[in-house]
Amino acid sequence: MISGKGGTGKTSVVASFAALAENKVLVDCDVDAADLHLLLSPEVVESHEFMASRQATVDVSRCTGCGHCSEVCRFGAIAMAYGHPTIDPISCEGCTVCSHICPEGAITMVDVMSGHWYVSHTRFGPMVHAKLKAAEENSGKLVSQVRRKAREIAESQGHELIITDGPPGVGCPVISSISGVDLALIVTEPTVAGVHDMERVLDLTCHFGVESAVCINKCDLDEANAERIEDYCCARGIEIAGKIPFDEEMVRAVVRGEPPVLYGDGAPDCAGPDSVAGEAAQAIRQLWDRVAVLLARDAGSF
Repeated sequence: MISGKGGTGKTSVVASFAALAENKVLVDCDVDAADLHLLLSPEVVESHEFMASRQATVDVSRCTGCGHCSEVCRFGAIAMAYGHPTIDPISCEGCTVCSHICPEGAITMVDVMSGHWYVSHTRFGPMVHAKLKAAEENSGKLVSQVRRKAREIAESQGHELIITDGPPGVGCPVISSISGVDLALIVTEPTVAGVHDMERVLDLTCHFGVESAVCINKCDLDEANAERIEDYCCARGIEIAGKIPFDEEMVRAVVRGEPPVLYGDGAPDCAGPDSVAGEAAQAIRQLWDRVAVLLARDAGSF
């Protein structure tokens, strides 16, 4: 599950699929801003450190205070103080130039913990997710790690399906999320930005030969743009797998930490079956039914 931009409702749909699907492993690949755990309330079973970045460190006993390292640091991470360099860990990008330029070999690069990744248990099945530390970058390595672990769990426990909440955009984390998948479901919204970014992410999945389908969330907010999305997908041979109407109860479901498909299906204090909430929940169920058909068509069984 991916989207060209953030805020399209992708995670809400993933959480609902988690409630509807059987025999699956769940993965949150949006490690820069993970939020699937807010709806699934996972209990952490395993916690692992993720080491990706490197930072410079100075051995002051060997440093002669020549200042060459400060001169070549293009990130302004090195400042001279009391005759020796001090390194700002936030500004240091780990480029290693300072360690190469130091005539005394006083600067070395050390691995830095960039975050954690977890294996958790949810009421809907196992879940693999991660969390980066503040200011840490994600090149796709952490995404690959959580996906690899999810596949290991699926193979060892006999799960037939892996449902992935992918990151928004078209960068390295997205490419890491869609490699080798059977189907990329692109969640978009009928806005100018939503249409534009959906086109970009469709170009990406097409480039990598990933079968794609589109879901239009909040489809009744702008019928003109919704029709524009349908026309564009039709012209490119991309199926509109489902359309979900705008629903304030969906927001309330997220606030309560519930998958919207369950909240709109009889949870306390929610609207009745004839309400907009009921219509949205039914639309998500129909979307899942169609996704199951698409997966079965490709895999031969589901």
